[in-house]
Amino acid sequence: MDDDDDDIPQLSSHTLAALQEFYLEQQQREGMKTSQGFNQYSIGSIEEDWQLSQFWYSDETASCLANEAVVAAGKGGRIACVSAPSVYQKLKEQDGKDFSVCILEYDRRFSVYGEEFIFYDYNHPFNLPENLLPHSFDIVIADPPYLSEECLQKTAETIKYLTKGKILLCTGAIMEEQAAKHLGVKICKFIPKHSRNLANEFRCYVNYASGLD
Repeated sequence: MDDDDDDIPQLSSHTLAALQEFYLEQQQREGMKTSQGFNQYSIGSIEEDWQLSQFWYSDETASCLANEAVVAAGKGGRIACVSAPSVYQKLKEQDGKDFSVCILEYDRRFSVYGEEFIFYDYNHPFNLPENLLPHSFDIVIADPPYLSEECLQKTAETIKYLTKGKILLCTGAIMEEQAAKHLGVKICKFIPKHSRNLANEFRCYVNYASGLD
């Protein structure tokens, strides 16, 4: 027997348990894809990239925001999701309803959604395709990726360019004053939740009579 085996570093029981949990989650996801037929629009089908400040909404929150957007947009309405891919995905799960939707997103993995994907960098708020006409959306849902006034202000320029009037903003509670300043929105009673608990409290803000109060 080789005594060199004693020199092999051993993982702590805590680290080993965390690794086992991670691999089990991966196996469960892969199993769902093969056994149930993979739904490309399900939340989590494209995983969060924390380096891009991506944190997906819980299924319940995404459904609530999607339903609110459909009602606010009205029959035949147009909905724009700016940096809010999980709301876009939930809207696409409602296939057949009378509305259209597009996703403006920095992460090019979402280009799998075809023509409805529009590459968007908030640092260049008006760098948009020519066919994306001003004031052409009945409602814009936006979740700026960073809790900074610069990010909110630049995203706000895009929102105001796209919307006919209605705005549904999701951002940190600490951004309430800046949200009112740049978009004229007010905080709602509804509290959005994420699939993973975040340190910062999130809230929704609107500039119209919504169903979120």
